[in-house]
Order: sequence, then C-alpha cells, then structure tokens
Amino acid sequence: MRGGGNTNCAQTTEGLGTPVSGQPDRMQQVQHTVQTHGYGLARKHTYDWVVLILLAAFVVVLHYAPPFNRFVGKDMMTDIRYPVKQSTVPAWAVPVISMLCPVLVFIALYVARRDVYDLHHAILGVVFAVLITAAFTDVIKNAVGRPRPDFFWRCFPDGRQVYDQVTGGVICHGEKGFLTDGRKSFPSGHTSWSFAGLGFLSLYLSGKIKAFDRKGHVAKLCIVILPLLLASLVGISRIDNYRHHWEDVFVGGLIGYIMAVLCYLHFFPPPYHHQGWGPYAYFHMLEELEAGNSNNAQNQQSAGQHHIGLTGQHHNGRSRNDLESGSV
Repeated sequence: MRGGGNTNCAQTTEGLGTPVSGQPDRMQQVQHTVQTHGYGLARKHTYDWVVLILLAAFVVVLHYAPPFNRFVGKDMMTDIRYPVKQSTVPAWAVPVISMLCPVLVFIALYVARRDVYDLHHAILGVVFAVLITAAFTDVIKNAVGRPRPDFFWRCFPDGRQVYDQVTGGVICHGEKGFLTDGRKSFPSGHTSWSFAGLGFLSLYLSGKIKAFDRKGHVAKLCIVILPLLLASLVGISRIDNYRHHWEDVFVGGLIGYIMAVLCYLHFFPPPYHHQGWGPYAYFHMLEELEAGNSNNAQNQQSAGQHHIGLTGQHHNGRSRNDLESGSV
C-alpha cells in the first residue's frame, strides 16, 4: 500500500479478525507505526483533512451567526423566568470532553499496539462526528431561535419589564451578546457534542474489547456504557443550570449519537462484527499485500518455468550438435 514500509503478509494475516486480547505474538511483531506508514496514510486522506478544516471554519461562522428573532410575549415569560446560573460544564470543557478525551484513549491504544491505521481513522472519525454534529446543531439553533429557560433575566436584568404596546412583544435592554445567546436553546450544543464524541468512543471501545461476542461479560458492557453516562451527565447539567429545556437536551443527545454511529461505521465495521476490532483501512491494506504477494509468486513461478524451458532447449541444442559432430 502507499502507506509505506514492507510488511510480511503471512505474519500480518494471522491477526485478521482476531480481537485485541487474543492476537498471537507474531501479530504483535508486525507494527504499522507513524514513522513507517503515517505519511502515506495522511497523504492518502489529504482531502478528508482539508474538508475537516473547512468544516471547522464553518462551525466557527455559525457560532457567531445571529439566531432567528422569535416573538416572545408577556404571557410566554412564565416558563422562561428561571434564574441565571453558572454552567457546571463551561464551554471550553466541551471540546475537551468530546474530542480530547477520546483522542487520548486512541493514543494510549496506539502506544500499546503500534497500529497507525487504527489511530488515524479513529481520530479522523471522532473529529468528523463532533464537527458535523456541531454544524448540524448550530444550523438548527439559529433557525429555531428558541429562548432559554433563563431568557427573562437576560432580557430584563434589572427586573424592569418593557413590552410593545401593540404586539405585546418584549423590548429587551439586557447585554446584547448575552441576550443573543439566550435565543439559542434548541437543541443543546453541550449535549450533542458530548454524545457525538463520547458516543464514538463507546462504539470504539465496544469493538476493541469485543463487547458483543455473546459470552455475557458484564464488565465489558460497563466499559461501553461509561462514556454514554458521562455524556448524559453533561446533558443533565444543562437542565440543572437552567440553560436548556429537557427537549433541547433530548434532541441534542439524539443528534450527537446518530452522527457518532454514522461516522464510526464509515471507518470501522460494526462492533458486533468479527472484524470489529480494526478499521476498514487495515483490512484493505492486508488484501492489497496478499494480492501483491500472490502476483509476485506467480511472476516468480512463470519466470522459473521460462528459465527451465530455455535451459532445456539449450541442452537439447548441445546434444544435437554433439551427435552431428560424432556422425561426421
């Protein structure tokens, strides 16, 4: 493969379809590291990384885009009059939870296994899952413009209510940026990001430890559920902080997990598959190596047969000449 380095195909194929915990010792000797295969692998996926950068820029633009200025009347303020509270999970912590934590797990497994195919596609997959989720979430946020539960105090920070005498709509005098953010309740970005990143991690771990091997090991199931529990706690904190309604959190989690599943299955087999422990690219590399070795063997066999044929013709020619000389 263009990913670099020479690899013994006979050794490599022994690990095909074998879970991490049961790989033979010879499989551990065959390593695809960043040094040997990293450059070729990254070069092959250059367009993916370019799209990733463009997607990140698009998410930044969406974050600062103004939301739809939905009508909010006096009678509607009852359900959005919760107090303003500090976020239990600050905004800066969301990328750490959704992307950095899974990446650290991927790196730890790379250190143990030296498989750059797994490392590259896991990082690419989780970042794509989170960024696609972020773009999807922000587009909906800006299109819907739903007020947050604490919108009243964002709109009237001093408690002095002002309404339009004709329409009855609110005339806010709160801080502009804080007020704009108050119209981005649906769906929850914290929750969607968390379920995208940690949902991907959950699927990744379930494939690595063969959680669905039908042997009934409950400990494996606990490992798979742990990231999802953490993502759920992030979503619950948004309700407790009066930053989101429960519907916002539910839909945000649904969006994030769906994107996690789609992105994971794009790079990895399903966790219950017998090859679920490795990325598709790894098995494609093995197929290319096997095909290359098979072609080499056929070429060598053909060359050997051709050489034997020429040698036989040479010996026959010499024998014929000897006979002719003897007869003379």
